[in-house]
Amino acid sequence: MRIFSLRTFRKFWSIHPDAEIPLRSWYKDILKADWKSPAEVKQYRRDVSIVANNRVVFNVKGNNYRLIVEIEYGSGIVFVQFVGTHKEYDQVNAATVEQY
Repeated sequence: MRIFSLRTFRKFWSIHPDAEIPLRSWYKDILKADWKSPAEVKQYRRDVSIVANNRVVFNVKGNNYRLIVEIEYGSGIVFVQFVGTHKEYDQVNAATVEQY
């Protein structure tokens, strides 16, 4: 998969340094993925939430942070739409948020 954008993660971990290693690890793992459907994402991690508009919510760092991505399965592109704390996540709509 191609991921847009690492810059978003860098901005986030400059504020939350404890998120850097988990986000880097997630990034490296997803680069190797080749998902063709939401079901394949669920096979990768059962704790993800599949939401509307091809959005997927990942728990990061032992569920301390939330990551929302939009996946274009046909082209293999992952767009980071949101990364934040649980409190920040509770304030957004995962299906429509475009934080970055």
